[in-house]
Amino acid sequence: MATAEVTILGAGVFGLSIAFCCSLRGARVRVIDPAGVGAGASGGFVGALAPHTPDLWLPKKQFQLESLLYSRSFWPEVEANSGILTGFANHGRLQPINEERLVPLALSRISDAEQNWGDKAEWQVVSASQAGDWAPPSSTGQLIYDTLSAHIHPLKATRALARAVENLGGVITPAGARQGAIIDARGWQGLIEISKTLGQEFGNGVKGQAALLDFNSPGKPQLFSDGLHVVPHLDGTVGIGSTSERYFKSPIKNDEQLDDLISKAKKLFPILKDAPVISRWAGVRPRAFTRAPILGKHPVNPDWFIANGGFKIGFGMAPKIGEVMADLILDGVDHIPNDFRARASLESEKEQIFE
Repeated sequence: MATAEVTILGAGVFGLSIAFCCSLRGARVRVIDPAGVGAGASGGFVGALAPHTPDLWLPKKQFQLESLLYSRSFWPEVEANSGILTGFANHGRLQPINEERLVPLALSRISDAEQNWGDKAEWQVVSASQAGDWAPPSSTGQLIYDTLSAHIHPLKATRALARAVENLGGVITPAGARQGAIIDARGWQGLIEISKTLGQEFGNGVKGQAALLDFNSPGKPQLFSDGLHVVPHLDGTVGIGSTSERYFKSPIKNDEQLDDLISKAKKLFPILKDAPVISRWAGVRPRAFTRAPILGKHPVNPDWFIANGGFKIGFGMAPKIGEVMADLILDGVDHIPNDFRARASLESEKEQIFE
């Protein structure tokens, strides 16, 4: 039986996860990215792998649940094949409940989690005193704690994926022939190119800025409050982020919006008030109209596949995306939810035009 050939355009977390899963199955893999590994949205340092709420269950939430659970074995396997630590840790997440009216809603989601997450993870409402000095300030004294959330160091994880692919015989190159099955995983710039070809907006890019603080608190849960993620990495740093900018002048330059975010973080989480900033980052995340990943057949090139639109949940979705795309490409088995297909984004754009 001939060895399958796979060419992946884009060395971000989607492209490399697919490359890794295909390589594990014996495919001959080439990843092409002129900018290099993790040069776009996958090269940051926040890495919050956090689920949607366990109520109002949808196929997107089910897919994310399965991917987050799979992360517990996927990233250790990447580390074993690469010899590089990814920073993955499943330490949960704390969120303050800052309004009394929201306490009953948070409590009601305990049973939603039992029903939809099963026995693999829990959603709890706990006293802030139980979390000690790491607890985020809460007006009600109550916190949400879930055990499904995990975190990772995006840049380290992306580099580990790349090394694992190479160790399994794959090639990562800035240029090369496009042979075999072709997967377009080129992030926001790929979405812009598709939009121009189609003559309608298929997706876009949303800039994010983040900071890395020198604060040693490994083993703690990630924190989330007022739209801000705080991720205590295993290497003794803390990632905070991020901004969400639909319109921007430069995709990679930091500006006063990041200064404001750092100030906000230190006010929301006083434990970080004296932590020095050691690095700053900016990048553009690919966003589809549905806010879900775009997977399956390519909307422009009928012989290609697409894996794009990770937006803010890319690292959490990547393990299962790698598997389902490998199933589709190598075995012809299609497990992709309908809401993740390219036509869903095209239909969503049309609906917005006529609303």
